[in-house]
Amino acid sequence: MADLQKFLDELRAKLSIVDIVGDKVKLIRKGREFSGLCPFHNEKTPSFTVNEAKGFYHCFGCGAHGDIVKFEMEANNLPFMDAVEKLANKAGVSVPRMSHENKEEIEKKNSLYDIMEIAITFFEKQLRITSGTKALDYLYKRGFDDTIISKFRLGYAPNNNSLKALLASKNISEAEMKELGLITTPEDTSRRSSDFFRDRVMIPIFDKRGKAIAFGGRIMGDGQPKYLNSPETPIFNKRRILYNIHNARDNAFKQRSLIICEGYMDVIGMYKYGIDYAVAPLGTALTENQIAEAWKICPEPTLCFDGDNPGIRAANRSVDRALPLLKAGYSLKFAFLPDKLDPDEYLKINGLEAFLEVISDTMPLKDLLWKKTLENLPIETPEQKAMVEKTIKDEIAKIEDEAVRGYYGNEMQNKIYYGIGKGAWKPQDNYAKKGNSNYGNFSNNKNFKKPVAPSLIGVTKTNLNDLAIQYVLSGLICYPELIEEYEEKLINFEIKNDKLKNILDTIIEISHQDDTYDIQKMLEHLETKNHSADIKKNLEFKMIRIQCPTAVEMRQRLDIKIIEEQLRQLDMEIKECKRIMDTSDSLADDVYSRYTSLKKEREAIFNAQNID
Repeated sequence: MADLQKFLDELRAKLSIVDIVGDKVKLIRKGREFSGLCPFHNEKTPSFTVNEAKGFYHCFGCGAHGDIVKFEMEANNLPFMDAVEKLANKAGVSVPRMSHENKEEIEKKNSLYDIMEIAITFFEKQLRITSGTKALDYLYKRGFDDTIISKFRLGYAPNNNSLKALLASKNISEAEMKELGLITTPEDTSRRSSDFFRDRVMIPIFDKRGKAIAFGGRIMGDGQPKYLNSPETPIFNKRRILYNIHNARDNAFKQRSLIICEGYMDVIGMYKYGIDYAVAPLGTALTENQIAEAWKICPEPTLCFDGDNPGIRAANRSVDRALPLLKAGYSLKFAFLPDKLDPDEYLKINGLEAFLEVISDTMPLKDLLWKKTLENLPIETPEQKAMVEKTIKDEIAKIEDEAVRGYYGNEMQNKIYYGIGKGAWKPQDNYAKKGNSNYGNFSNNKNFKKPVAPSLIGVTKTNLNDLAIQYVLSGLICYPELIEEYEEKLINFEIKNDKLKNILDTIIEISHQDDTYDIQKMLEHLETKNHSADIKKNLEFKMIRIQCPTAVEMRQRLDIKIIEEQLRQLDMEIKECKRIMDTSDSLADDVYSRYTSLKKEREAIFNAQNID
């Protein structure tokens, strides 16, 4: 039985109130709101407003006020459940069977928020006593003063079970603590439960109303995972909420800009320099729901990424998520910080003015889509160019909005024509009009620029051989809690075995839909997807569980496998570059540059792992 309020919240997250009202009322943007003639009474001067971020409409003339459900009811004279059904059809979701939430259930949900507030206050106090000195010094060293610490309600989780003891003293049951992700219960029932967060700087997460719903814990020294987030709970869904949304919303309206960065510390670091309109996803790539939430505040938010490979991969993932959602007036912009710096580091070194200049020099989504498509595809032969065209058209086909899809088709057709060869050797119009038919003599044509074909060295993805991917898949199925972490890492690798690639794609899809971290449930899900035979033939679980009895040990083994494959591929590319240099009459700059780059990359991997 579903929680009615939870389902209505899902509808509000998926649907734009501007779109719903706009079907009946011609709306015009005015600042942070939209206005139009009220549909509920006759008027000549608009007094009817719609606020996207807050999700309601209001008429200053007749007093009409409500959300998408109430508007659907009153504007179309529909009963409540009919209005909900109509909105659910628009959102593409099914209306579940509803239960009447009783007073006890409402009180329980409110009590969960109260428990989270107790936990926040506890962590804040721990930061200010002797045991929290290390955490407080860590925050000070990062440049976070007491004002910022109080603003974001930062705290410290001690390396003991004192939160559990405190909550127990307030008659809060272990079941409630576990439900909120505040304690962890070992599989071995003979062992006692313990605090989930230990010896970490604590970053509370709030919903749009400013209610505490979860935590992020940041380790202060070496170790993994660097960030530990609360699990999914009855009040926390990490794929729907954006960190700092409650603080940034109104400020973003004033600035007419919203910055989406990669993590909590980026948000807090920017606030230190006066940028109070930044948010971040919660340990995952930006999701469809988070994009929809951002669009309620700003039609074209700026995604700010480090300019390193992980940052570029995260940006590419955001393109994949956003494409189907694009609609008239709503898109994403991308900014990449140079020198592999995160926002806090860049601001410290270069200052606010330089940072704002980078943020304003954005790349539109269409250009990143083009760059992303060409990144791993050679364009030397007609067949290869045809493959680029096919790939980009397949990407455009994902856009559901017909008008936007049409404009993207035109834009990309021009890029294909002039960018990769169809029109690359076509003379400029003004040159042709001169009657000069000597198209082969480019030096005589000042207006013509001969395209330079990109080097093919280094454009292929690292290949994961069958044995390596079989091991990785076995590990991820044994410990599904690691899937989200390795989803991003595996983007760098090419899996040529279609059956194994399909299994990987399926477990990632399952992890997006179900956060139940249990091997048996994962196998049941995979069985419903018809993967049982391939799993039995290719994967081994018993041995993996014996070798790696914990997720921490599994992570170490998986990292070793990935590093081995990276080094193997680097060695192959280095060898190929050396062969080209040894056999060529002249030294090509791009080959030598690639050779030195690969050597440095290999050295960096060795240094990072302390490999001799």
